[in-house]
Amino acid sequence: MSSSNTLKLKNNKLNGYTDMEIGDDHLYTGLNTPLKKDAFAISDEEKKNKISMLFEEIMDVMGLDLTDDSLKGTPDRVAKMYIEEIFSGLNPSNKPKIALFENKYQYNQMLVEKNITLYSNCEHHFVPIIGKAHVAYISSGKVIGLSKLNRIVQYYSKRPQVQERLTNQIGEELKNILNTEDVAVIIDAKHLCVSSRGIKDESSATVTSFYSGAFNSPAKVAEFNNYIKQ
Repeated sequence: MSSSNTLKLKNNKLNGYTDMEIGDDHLYTGLNTPLKKDAFAISDEEKKNKISMLFEEIMDVMGLDLTDDSLKGTPDRVAKMYIEEIFSGLNPSNKPKIALFENKYQYNQMLVEKNITLYSNCEHHFVPIIGKAHVAYISSGKVIGLSKLNRIVQYYSKRPQVQERLTNQIGEELKNILNTEDVAVIIDAKHLCVSSRGIKDESSATVTSFYSGAFNSPAKVAEFNNYIKQ
């Protein structure tokens, strides 16, 4: 079985941390992406219109001249980017459709897809997380197309994220789709909220992992890591 840590909210604090401390320490509050109950009550077009107006206000408060040819289209561009691109994974309608196939080759060893390019955004500062994901599973009788592994990673990456949650979401999704406990995920990423602001450490990277079923064995973990390093 897999496990993840969930912190409990108490009196507007998270285990004694304030809202600001939660963001600065990059903590997360659970497996599910925090969404309002009415998150999809309005259409994507309405969302883009609202984001554009609000972002225009932000730019105005910052003192930018919105009549300049270079800037006047920026609110619309940002709104489109948020809804159609970098945060499109928030909308369940964008979830990739996955077809399962019989494992006719009777391949019963781990299948590894490594170096999947990953672009996400830190939910605490809305700046990029850039890295690689490596996923593996052992078939319980069904397999999926290799490109679908990439699409699953991209779907959960395209939303405001915390790396620990992203790792667990990918792992749990693969378990559910493939009907197997034998799943592993490793993400190795750089956070611009660490390298470009705050402590401004350009050399550090964050590695997170998800191991379930057979991958709780040290031998399987070592085998998985050997494939990644090749």
